[in-house]
Amino acid sequence: MAIKTFSEEEIIELRKNPYVRSVSKTTITYALEFKEYFIAEYEKGKAPSQIIKESGFDRTVLGKERCDNISRNFRRMSKRETGMEDMRKGGSGRPKTKDLTPEEEIRRLKEKIKYLEQENEFLKKIRFIDRKAQQEQGRKKSTK
Repeated sequence: MAIKTFSEEEIIELRKNPYVRSVSKTTITYALEFKEYFIAEYEKGKAPSQIIKESGFDRTVLGKERCDNISRNFRRMSKRETGMEDMRKGGSGRPKTKDLTPEEEIRRLKEKIKYLEQENEFLKKIRFIDRKAQQEQGRKKSTK
């Protein structure tokens, strides 16, 4: 079962909620305050659906699967050593090359040169094997 996508109207409505940091057609990033509030209320014995409703979210907009995932994910996050902070910061996407020191840039370029040299050697071997196979085929045709 696929997670529900949001319409433009639903996105606008979700952005108004103070517990939403960002929202797209397919994802919601919740504020740390909401995660902490959710866990505190859950530990007091409130049902996840009640907490979500009291937080200003429309369960029909979120969808059943997303509501179930909120509860499971937040409880799992609360048990991490790093806490409920978003772990995607800084570790996602391509590494920045603009902020490298000259030494780091030199090291990175040396590694790239080494990789390209290895790639060239591999391609040379492939070409050699290919030529050898073509020569063998040529000999077999000429002997027939």
